[in-house]
Amino acid sequence: MTKKTSENTPKLLLRQAQLSDVPQLAELTARIYTAEWGHSQEMLRSQQTHFPEGQFVVEYEGRIVGYCATFRIDEETALAPHTWSQITGGGMGSRHKPDGNWLYGMEVVVHPDYRGMRIGQRLYHARKRLCTDLKLRGIVFGGRIPGLAKNLQRYGSAENYVQAVVDGKRRDLTLSFQLHNDFEVLGLLRAYVPSDHESLGYAVHLAWRNPRLLDQPDMPPISSQRNLPDSVRVASVQYQQRKIKSFEEFATQVEYFTDIAADYSADFVTFPELITLQLLSIENTELSPVESIRKLSQYTPQVKELFSRLAVHYNINIIAGTHPTEQANGDIHNVCYVCLRDGSLHEREKLHPTPSERNVWNITGGDSAATILTDCGPIGVMICYDSEFPEVARHLTDQGALILFVPFCTDVREGYLRVRYCSQARAIENQCYVVLSGNVGNLPGVNNFDIQYGQSCILTPSDFPFARDGIAADSTPNIETVLFADLRLESIARARNAGAVTNLKDRRFDLYETRWRPR
Repeated sequence: MTKKTSENTPKLLLRQAQLSDVPQLAELTARIYTAEWGHSQEMLRSQQTHFPEGQFVVEYEGRIVGYCATFRIDEETALAPHTWSQITGGGMGSRHKPDGNWLYGMEVVVHPDYRGMRIGQRLYHARKRLCTDLKLRGIVFGGRIPGLAKNLQRYGSAENYVQAVVDGKRRDLTLSFQLHNDFEVLGLLRAYVPSDHESLGYAVHLAWRNPRLLDQPDMPPISSQRNLPDSVRVASVQYQQRKIKSFEEFATQVEYFTDIAADYSADFVTFPELITLQLLSIENTELSPVESIRKLSQYTPQVKELFSRLAVHYNINIIAGTHPTEQANGDIHNVCYVCLRDGSLHEREKLHPTPSERNVWNITGGDSAATILTDCGPIGVMICYDSEFPEVARHLTDQGALILFVPFCTDVREGYLRVRYCSQARAIENQCYVVLSGNVGNLPGVNNFDIQYGQSCILTPSDFPFARDGIAADSTPNIETVLFADLRLESIARARNAGAVTNLKDRRFDLYETRWRPR
């Protein structure tokens, strides 16, 4: 009998390689390079023996689909001309130096059946995070140029071909990917891998320099069970409601914006509250408001599958707006599905339905507000009206939330400003980031959802490390658009510990407290 797994169980896992993975890794590299040139089990075990923390795998539904190997090396050796066999010790990783100040990228392989899921991008991010955690100078390696052999006659030399790719006049399957990931060209390595006929044996000598070495302020770290990135890129979709004819049309629109956010290397993308009410425009029959919401809840399995698939496929964490969902007892809750890029799915319910939601749609509130642990730290969700109750944000912040996401839906400017002003207050009093995402446009014929007023934004605390006016990004009201902002998590640590004001530290616990009832 097949064991039922929880929706919260990750489908995709990036982790450190283990010795038990060696047979699968040998099979994977043989699949990529042929049995003759794949890594032997001895090589793979040796790599883990020399530098276990530098070997990573990506596992999808229990199968290893990606692998990368690294080791530490001194700067003189890393930046000098070399071949792959010389610098890697014949693939054994035996030239690893525990005190080396550069990370050498020895290998990255992705199973061909799983390309398009940004497996390589995840592995590159793991390398960068390891490099910054170890405070190394950067990452260096020799990168293939598989388009060289086919285009040598046109460009005349390997140098000219590489320059054309750097200038954006030519796309190379591998080198263009490296440049997109912020690697710089140091030069060419001749006879790097003589058997690489597509690259004519050449490799591009590439380096990524650790940006955190330029500025490492002395500050208390943010407490976390895992190392956090220095900067988190968030995207907020200001989504235009429009009539559609099918669920597939809705999925196409949502995937379009997810793809855009992923192309800009966002870690999170946020959609508005009640985004799925657009699906009611498919129906031709006139329904009462309560009947409409129950009809909408029938799409719940499709909605969850859609956003979960997009999160994994595009390697991005999705705050999927909200979707009215019927509960086991028959109640309707306004639910935000948070789909992480590891394949796990989390539900967060709106705690405070508005009078309109209660009276027109018969929506009832949830009863818990827990943070969600992501690869970018703990996050919290406050759905629209919830942002107007300071206890919610404080409860999430006390659990460790660094970023609060606020999917909202407001019909007129006055309603929007209530959410905006309260969210700005939550950012200041809790010294955290707050990301708002709202609807715009109109949906004639959909009960209680006729008009929309929205101005999405990304808000910060009000102190010196942050954006002027406490606004990292703002949109033009009532047009469809996407906002982006890079949010530095260390700035939160700095503000909470040594800001001009320290709201969290200065609370008077001797005078007051907020206590949530256990559920």
